Amino acid sequence: MKDPAVIEYDSVRETIGGLIAEPGFSDGDNLVGLGLDSLKIMRLVSRWRKAGVKVTFAEMIAEPTLSSWMEILRRKAGIGAERAVPASPLPQRTQDEPFPLTDVQYAYWIGRRDGQPLGGVGCHAYLELDGEGVEPDRLAGAWRTVLAHHSLLRAAFLEDGRQLVLPEPASEELIVHDLREADAGTVADRLERLREELSHRRFAVEQGRLAGLELCLLPDGRTRLFFDIDLLVADVQSFCIVLRDLSAAYARGVVPPAPEAWRFSDYLARKDARDVADRERDAAYWAGRLPELPGAPALPLKRNPEEVLRASYRRRLCFLPAGTWRALKAEAAAHEATAAMALLTAYAEILDRWSSVPRFFINLPLFDRETGEEGLEDVVADFTNLLLVDVDCTEEKPFLGRLRDVQSRFYENVAHSSYSGVRIQRDIARMRPDERFIAPVVFACNLGNPLLTQECRETLGRLHYMLSQTPQVWLDFQMYETEDGGLALAWDTAEELFAEGLIDEMLHAYGRLLEWLAADAAHWECVPDVLPERQRERRGRDRALALPAPEETMHGPFFARAAEAADTVAVIDGLSGERITYGELAGEALRTAALLRRRGVERGTPVAVTLPRGREQIVAVLGVLAAGGFYVPVSPSQPLARRERIHRKIGVRFVLSRTDVLDAASLPSGAELVDIAERHAVVPLAEPAAVAPDDLAYVIFTSGSTGEPKGVAIEHRSARNTIADINGRFHVGEGDACLAVSSLDFDLSVYDIFGMLSSGAAIVAIGEAIRRSAGDWRRIVLEYGVTVWNTVPILLDMLLVDAEAHGSRLPLRLAMLSGDWIGLDLPQRLKDAAPGARLIAMGGATEASIWSNIMEVEAPIPAEWKSIPYGRPLSRQSYRVVDAKGRDCPDLVDGELWIGGAGVARCYLGDPELTAQRFRNIDGMRWYRTGDLGRFWPDGTIEFLGRADSQVKIRGHRIELGEIEAALKEHPLVKDVVAMPVSGARGIRRLGAYLVLREPVADEEGLFRALEACLRDRVP
Repeated sequence: MKDPAVIEYDSVRETIGGLIAEPGFSDGDNLVGLGLDSLKIMRLVSRWRKAGVKVTFAEMIAEPTLSSWMEILRRKAGIGAERAVPASPLPQRTQDEPFPLTDVQYAYWIGRRDGQPLGGVGCHAYLELDGEGVEPDRLAGAWRTVLAHHSLLRAAFLEDGRQLVLPEPASEELIVHDLREADAGTVADRLERLREELSHRRFAVEQGRLAGLELCLLPDGRTRLFFDIDLLVADVQSFCIVLRDLSAAYARGVVPPAPEAWRFSDYLARKDARDVADRERDAAYWAGRLPELPGAPALPLKRNPEEVLRASYRRRLCFLPAGTWRALKAEAAAHEATAAMALLTAYAEILDRWSSVPRFFINLPLFDRETGEEGLEDVVADFTNLLLVDVDCTEEKPFLGRLRDVQSRFYENVAHSSYSGVRIQRDIARMRPDERFIAPVVFACNLGNPLLTQECRETLGRLHYMLSQTPQVWLDFQMYETEDGGLALAWDTAEELFAEGLIDEMLHAYGRLLEWLAADAAHWECVPDVLPERQRERRGRDRALALPAPEETMHGPFFARAAEAADTVAVIDGLSGERITYGELAGEALRTAALLRRRGVERGTPVAVTLPRGREQIVAVLGVLAAGGFYVPVSPSQPLARRERIHRKIGVRFVLSRTDVLDAASLPSGAELVDIAERHAVVPLAEPAAVAPDDLAYVIFTSGSTGEPKGVAIEHRSARNTIADINGRFHVGEGDACLAVSSLDFDLSVYDIFGMLSSGAAIVAIGEAIRRSAGDWRRIVLEYGVTVWNTVPILLDMLLVDAEAHGSRLPLRLAMLSGDWIGLDLPQRLKDAAPGARLIAMGGATEASIWSNIMEVEAPIPAEWKSIPYGRPLSRQSYRVVDAKGRDCPDLVDGELWIGGAGVARCYLGDPELTAQRFRNIDGMRWYRTGDLGRFWPDGTIEFLGRADSQVKIRGHRIELGEIEAALKEHPLVKDVVAMPVSGARGIRRLGAYLVLREPVADEEGLFRALEACLRDRVP
């Protein structure tokens, strides 16, 4: 051993005693609980290793007691310590030779350059001290002394990525601003301008300019000192040392105590040679973990960081009172954890709640200057190493359980910190090249190191303001203890990244969490809920508005209106112009109902409706409901195999169609064709059969991820709630007409039919021949005075293209769009083509009765909108944005959209397992998990963000890509397939697929025809 005295019991005990606040500790006391934090333990390990005892951090932290450590030290000192191979002598350097940058220095040096994302700024610390009577000449002399004494304050950073210590300081002398005679307004303005100028400045480090000092002389003998430094040459301890030495030189004329001959280059060379084996071991450890490592927390950013080439930083502060801080430290110690670990865990909880992914890195600067070298605690240099702590908040846990997880991961990672976090980030970037920001959220623990000495406060002034900035960092959390024994929590953020108020709410929630932990020891055993109270209250108010659905049936208002106003036009044939009145339509519906009842339809019987578009389709659904059954739209164009699956899934016995549309022989066993043409020979029912509002009205089948369609079962009252809300909001009634463009198996048709017929308005029906003919739509809209448009966005786009081409002014007063993304150009184009029209954006799910949210959009739209938002919930409905743990997401945080309230479907008919997965009953309210992603804006507006799974919407139809893939895989030549949406002209989306074949084929066109036939037989 080089120095056996270092590991003698008294020496070890004395060294530890100097690092904790309990000099009377016993040999069995947990030293971590007494305040011996990880960084101090790392320094002790370094001290003992330099003495020749090859202990590791991992084995010391495993059982942190003096008795255990002494056993380890004695054992390691006696095994192989003397046989260590001596290090090769290091080459002698002169002070003026360039030497390499550390990993961290290099990252700062690259990041500060122009053109780098979140670059263009130095890694920079800035503070202001408010004092009295500071003398400029004395201060200037003290400043010269400090600059000349610390060699790294004379360093220049060369273009080749090395550093060179210059013979003389290049940083400017003290600058003095004399404002003693200025008025208050002038003083305030000048101080503000100085802060703006100095707090974000980027020093010319290539010239050796690394630090600045300016003094403002103010009225009444007051002073303000401005100090800033580039952290290429100073870690946090060095920052404090400069201020300590400056105040000592000013007050007492003393020279800084750091050894003048000390060289950072020699220190780095010795450390590099000493750490070779550790670095190789740790590199292997991180290489083994590389594939599983996470990245940055997915915080809600208002801009892509790669678009921000020069960031401006702002500090926000939160203070813990002394009593709260003492209580928090005591509780941490009681759980054998440091206060720093409790603060880190609480930070992880906040980041998790505001992140849309539960696994992420927190970046911890380790200020691990190695002790044992004389004078090392007094030198100025950047000894920073970065430690990445990967946090996993996938499971909801009590705070103490989370603390144990974070502590365990921290201990394991810090035991392998010879391989720096900078290198780990480079390795991840090589593996995931599209990921530019790996660990941009920082936790910089400065506990135990007072920022200002008492002498500094008394001579130069007390802290007034401070700010730090680091290239490529989003959020930098720093903490320091205040003079009164409290704790200051400082969050420095790149302002371009975050929406107004977001960071304030996160920091406030962090402070509240710490207060909660300090208030009661039992809270450590509880799962914390850090959702801001204001947001919690708003969510509660919104849910309270989700009242029960109205006790009405979907078809009841139509038959009531038919009795009152039988001669009002109900349906217009868009091609022939034929009109049918409410009374006539009711008569036909009641005849159809009588036909169905005669065949055996009863209350609650499913009836498939397989008819082309037009008047008869409308008669059919009204007839089914009047017979007491519920209708199941099954388009004649549906593939036979899919129709059979639908019939089988819900036990369809009756299929209402026509013999020229559907061959009875094609029906599955047990199903029978009811020819709607036979209604004319039947005596109508006197009135609709009795049904209840909670009976089923319809079942619409949507795409399923396994290839099995899902039957969404909607009750009368649920659909009636949506229809009544829309008609009431927009005063839909007699005089209005809607062009029925949507197919019956798409739930927009429910409003086209029942929205119009429940209000006295008319339906303008079209046939299959013109279902995609925008020119015919335009002609019909103009000829019959259509006022209400209700389609997916692409169909309005088609209408507007045709209207624009013909210079037509459309009579629309209401354009309701839903089912897909709404082009940002549509509001203005609609305004131009139909000046009197209101554009209403809506959304929701088939499982929530047509629509659940609404947003009126006026042109021009706000410039910052990237898409048309969802808006607010409809009446008696509610939304949640939920994370993977089932918690409400804070404002602006992405999560899954859940719809609750009156519109939620009863179930997926015939699929109890899927129903249990997607529908939840919570606190007396029924919720549907949509699988859509969204978020709340601070004003309560809902923004839709897309899908969380493989489901897509094409022209408003929900399509599970898995259903397409499953169908294609049934072809014998297809080994594997990936289906995906592709964009064509004007952003119109279509479906495409990539195929892997089992063997090459010569006739590709023949294969494509076979695949098309395969799809036609299996999917809509």
